[in-house]
Amino acid sequence: MHKDSVLIVGGGVGGLSAALALAGQGLDVTILEAQPEIGGKMRAVQVGQGDDQATMDGGPTVFTMKWVFDELFDEAGLNFDEAVALTKADLLARHAWDDTGHLDLFADLDRSADAIGAFCGPQDAKNFRDFAKEAAEIYRLLEKPFLRSSKPSMLGMSMGLGTKGFAVKPFSTLWKSLSSRFRDPRLVQLFGRYSTYTGASPFLAPATLMLIAHVELAGVWLVKGGMRALAQSLKAACQQKSVTVRTSCPVDRIEVEGGRARAVTLKSGERLTADAIMVNADASALGAGLFGPDVISAAQAVPTEKRSLAAIAWTLKAKIQGFPLVHHSVFFGRDYPEEFEAVFRQHRYPNDPTVYICAQDRSAEGTTPPADDAERMLMVINAPPVGDGHTLSDKEMQACLDRSMNRLQACGLSVTVDPAMSRPTDPRGFNQLFPATGGALYGRANHAPFASFQRPDNRTAIPGLYLAGGSVHPGPGVPMAALSGRIAAAQLIADRTSMRPSRQTVTIGGTLTA
Repeated sequence: MHKDSVLIVGGGVGGLSAALALAGQGLDVTILEAQPEIGGKMRAVQVGQGDDQATMDGGPTVFTMKWVFDELFDEAGLNFDEAVALTKADLLARHAWDDTGHLDLFADLDRSADAIGAFCGPQDAKNFRDFAKEAAEIYRLLEKPFLRSSKPSMLGMSMGLGTKGFAVKPFSTLWKSLSSRFRDPRLVQLFGRYSTYTGASPFLAPATLMLIAHVELAGVWLVKGGMRALAQSLKAACQQKSVTVRTSCPVDRIEVEGGRARAVTLKSGERLTADAIMVNADASALGAGLFGPDVISAAQAVPTEKRSLAAIAWTLKAKIQGFPLVHHSVFFGRDYPEEFEAVFRQHRYPNDPTVYICAQDRSAEGTTPPADDAERMLMVINAPPVGDGHTLSDKEMQACLDRSMNRLQACGLSVTVDPAMSRPTDPRGFNQLFPATGGALYGRANHAPFASFQRPDNRTAIPGLYLAGGSVHPGPGVPMAALSGRIAAAQLIADRTSMRPSRQTVTIGGTLTA
């Protein structure tokens, strides 16, 4: 009996999730990953040499929406909790502004409200409770018809939600909505930062993104071994279901035969055929022609002015003094409008960047390593997505590092950087890892009321060709990319079993488990 075969180009979280879902349905699945290891943006980075060598996460560091992976593993007959060691964080993140102290947010709404009340006053504590309630309602309205489903049309979504569609606030920017709610401008800045989770500016992104506040309140987990361990667990689950994983296998082109995607040719010259092909790369790579002329029409390359945020990410092993770091800490620049004007309008690096640090040797609550030990950390600032057209000189890179360190010093944190134990990745480096992006890490920027509908569908117009990953529906981020893989897998299976030529709507089953 013929066993349908699928080739998945790219072993990021979207491709791994799709592979597990497809293999669980009995399909013959092969993942082709260009890099020496799977994981995509969930990458491991090494600094130093010999006994001083340290390995750490160099990509996503926040794990939310655990239910996505619970359901994914359950549908494959596996148990996610047995595959990955997780600790639920009580303290979500610590936020600092110059020398005004710091504000912690917690998984417990009451504790967060009390902390905000002590930091900003009782009125803003009440405002936060109202904000959290509204964020939960937006999430509730969008979870089933958007997050879990094949990409809806703008008209269909509007008709489905009816008058409730206005409750998701697509026509107000996040910054405007927050400014009308909170008295303290620091809270506007704090919650405005949620737009950067999707690579967008709070001054341009819709207020719909306040739903991220609800996602974090529903649970943030720390993964033992880092997020790279999550990628390895997904790989192990795939292999348990007989998925073939081939690394260091870059694809040169995808071939269409008889009007259907049928084969890939590797850079090595090897040619592989399959019944269907799924691409887990940034969709811009298709439109840029990086997978050959046969599939160039499957997705459009995103122009520079429409791209999401890029970043400069320093993976460090460094000694720190002063500020009490926790696992996730954010140090806000003084001028948020200038920061996003610089990145998105002027395509330059901010004068006073907001700095995020993931202190990877610390617990969520900030258990402190021995005083004489250097710590592993990932330090990130926002950057323009121009890595395919501009290379930072050593002088420019040092200037960005100096500005970042000045920001930390202003908040009371001193970081002693040993160049031998530091490895930066700039937009050019990210563009090399994820071609045709300019270093943009989130696909198309969510900078319009209905920008989410401009992302490519998981099913392309080319029969047999499907897309997964953070650049396509339903959007960026680890759980969203996993959802994209599940949706793409569901569409592929529906097309495989249906003889009808019309498009189907495929909805992922299961219930929300907070």
